[in-house]
Amino acid sequence: MSKKTKKYEQIKEAIKSSILEGKIVPHQKISSENELVKEFRVSRHTVRQAIGELVNEGWLYRQQGKGTFCAERHQNHRPGNNKTIAIITTYISDYIFPSIIRGAESYLSSKGYSVLLASTNNQIEQETRCLQKVLAQPIEGLIVEPTKSAISNPNLNYYLNLELNRIPYVMINAYYPELSPLSITVDDEGGGYVATEHLIQLGHRRIIGVFKRDDLQGVKRMKGFVRAHRAFQLPIQPGMIVSFDTKEKYDGTLKKAVRHLLSSKRERPTAIFCYNDEIALQLFEVLREMRLKVPEDISIVGFDDSQLAEATEIKLTTVKHPKMFMGEDAAKLILEMIHSKKQITDITPIVYPAELVIRKSTASVKD
Repeated sequence: MSKKTKKYEQIKEAIKSSILEGKIVPHQKISSENELVKEFRVSRHTVRQAIGELVNEGWLYRQQGKGTFCAERHQNHRPGNNKTIAIITTYISDYIFPSIIRGAESYLSSKGYSVLLASTNNQIEQETRCLQKVLAQPIEGLIVEPTKSAISNPNLNYYLNLELNRIPYVMINAYYPELSPLSITVDDEGGGYVATEHLIQLGHRRIIGVFKRDDLQGVKRMKGFVRAHRAFQLPIQPGMIVSFDTKEKYDGTLKKAVRHLLSSKRERPTAIFCYNDEIALQLFEVLREMRLKVPEDISIVGFDDSQLAEATEIKLTTVKHPKMFMGEDAAKLILEMIHSKKQITDITPIVYPAELVIRKSTASVKD
């Protein structure tokens, strides 16, 4: 590829990114050829090549004697025109995500829609790339799981631009609070409460809580954990809340922290409530290494009622997650918004009630 070709593609991508992010809005005049020549330090021919292609692709339009303007792309997204729904999740093949995707895809397929699938790997930069990729396509709607929903996200403009272009979106599992979007979630705080309540009612007084701090689910599950302790007037001992972020999930930090807490012989914890089943499975390894038996020596509770909950040697007590139903409900909401032209504020978010599935990993405290 020549240097010249690379340059004109850079100009194209820069303009498209500004449009997708809402920095350039429909019918807004873009920079003149002279300004683009100076900004990108290229020839006028290179600029004209980039602009010409964007006009041909429907991103821009020209007005004789006035300049070049951003096209109103939502005109190409009328219901029935494209029949494509994008789905962006943090992961695709891991954990509960195949079931969620299958639920959405199955319903959309039955209604004649195809699916454009992307994954962020729970990285904000990758979310940017995913949004740019799917928004450049002629999609009619977006189902998306937010990335690191508990921290400030620089990609909010992409979602606001979806609204500007009248392309509906639904957030699943969590949401960005700044947007107050239509969302489908589990009652995470309620789940944290019922899981902790169950352990307290079994007589546990020293309970480790393990929570992910960079997503909203983890924050809310921790709130439920704290609320249950307060409801039973049971103080949380210092250090008993262990938090981790995405990077620390597999680097050994989490296991080390829990191993340290369990090493106390005088006042060793008797139970653990885990952010999800995946973390519970990791901690089963720690318990085996320390020769602690579940549930005789220590009870453990997970969250999500995933396949992992029944894959362990001791079947895991866990909070239910309606995986397939969530995907299907998200698909139904998207199509309702497309065909009824309802706005985000016209539809009530779905919150599934917390439900504890009791199995063999929890038991009463020994006297």
